[in-house]
Amino acid sequence: MNNDTWGRVKEQLLHSIGKDAFKNWIEPLELEDVLNGVAQFAVPTTFFGNWVSRNYGDQILSGLTGAGAPIDRLDFAVATNRKIAPVNGVTAKAVSAAQPVKTGIDLPGAPLDRRSTFDTFVVGKPNELAHAAARRVAEGGEVTFNPLFLYGGVGLGKTHLMHAIAWEIQRRQPGAKVLYLSAEQFMYRFVQSLRFKDMMGFKELFRSVDVLMVDDVQFIAGKDSTQDEFFHTFNALIDQSKQIIISADRAPGEISGLEDRIKSRLQWGLVVDLHPTDYELRLGILQSKVESQARNYPEVVLANGVLEFLAHRISTNVRVLEGALNRLFAYASLIGREVTLEVTQECLSDILRASDRKVTIDEIIRKVADHYNLRLSDMLSPRRARSVARPRQVAMFLSKMLTSKSLPEIGRRFGGRDHTTVIHAVRKIEELKAVDNQIAEDVELLRRMLEA
Repeated sequence: MNNDTWGRVKEQLLHSIGKDAFKNWIEPLELEDVLNGVAQFAVPTTFFGNWVSRNYGDQILSGLTGAGAPIDRLDFAVATNRKIAPVNGVTAKAVSAAQPVKTGIDLPGAPLDRRSTFDTFVVGKPNELAHAAARRVAEGGEVTFNPLFLYGGVGLGKTHLMHAIAWEIQRRQPGAKVLYLSAEQFMYRFVQSLRFKDMMGFKELFRSVDVLMVDDVQFIAGKDSTQDEFFHTFNALIDQSKQIIISADRAPGEISGLEDRIKSRLQWGLVVDLHPTDYELRLGILQSKVESQARNYPEVVLANGVLEFLAHRISTNVRVLEGALNRLFAYASLIGREVTLEVTQECLSDILRASDRKVTIDEIIRKVADHYNLRLSDMLSPRRARSVARPRQVAMFLSKMLTSKSLPEIGRRFGGRDHTTVIHAVRKIEELKAVDNQIAEDVELLRRMLEA
């Protein structure tokens, strides 16, 4: 029997079992040889081979014999675990090299981004706890928290950290079975197992892993059957002391439609909030990105102030921030110009418009006054006592950072003050943020409340 015969049988299987089951369970099989009536197949893992033999063995054997192959029995084994005589001039070693054994993170799951490692993750105050917890899990050994639950808005680094954990575990423990997928893919596999009457295979796949990573778990909220299976999978892995890492866009208790028993389980371990990025972290991310882009665009020159401008203006989503920088480099390379502030505003006009904050100066004044227990009239008055002047400067600073209003406009809204007063206030708060932790915390808290 040759590979052409096996190819025809695979075509039959594709039509009989469906595209998805075929892709997951038949496509990874490699026909290695036929010896004494035994068709020998290389499989990614022992579990995989056992599952295919139990669920599709009869169909494969029937297809092969129907195609005229002298086959009495099938044998499934991991390629590196046995020696096979040459098949059509190709040795088992060559077959293994052409089709690497799929251990570790190569279990059927979502693909991982090779760029998303710990080395490329920029750490700052808003994400330092999440980074430390992810590192601890990835390093192996005893972990006192299980599951690790990461939550935060879009583009704050949840998925990056999950991919980084998977890559690091693979590096440290090549034989570990790590399964990473989205909650949507978990549900899809569950539905497929019901459709093909294969719940046992589903359970064995998800309960045989060493580390289970589920991204965007909020997706299963309101889907009762999927939640039920997730609950039992979760319990089975915890009972076996297997590590679970979960991410979501909000804390477990805030996910509407998620069963209380699942919320409770998700809060057993460590729940970590990835806060919105602050200015310093965004600037650090841009600086790191520039280093990698410089290798691709050595001819591009960035003028002073461009990165600072982007870090101020695009504050809600790191992906948008990185995308904006990528566009800038490509644009500058194509037109052969230095990247100045003017070029930046021209090239990124649509992104900057979309990122324009809708916060008003009136809102800022009210929020700052409430925070410092002042009256609105105090904020606009000529009083210069520090208890009033400092909050007023904070409000001016936030007005400059969070609105597109000019300095004269901001000054007029603060009781008809001159634009030079606003400049002084902005510089003063920038200086104080670097040396006064209380001012830095106040400004960051107010910014987050205003942008929420």
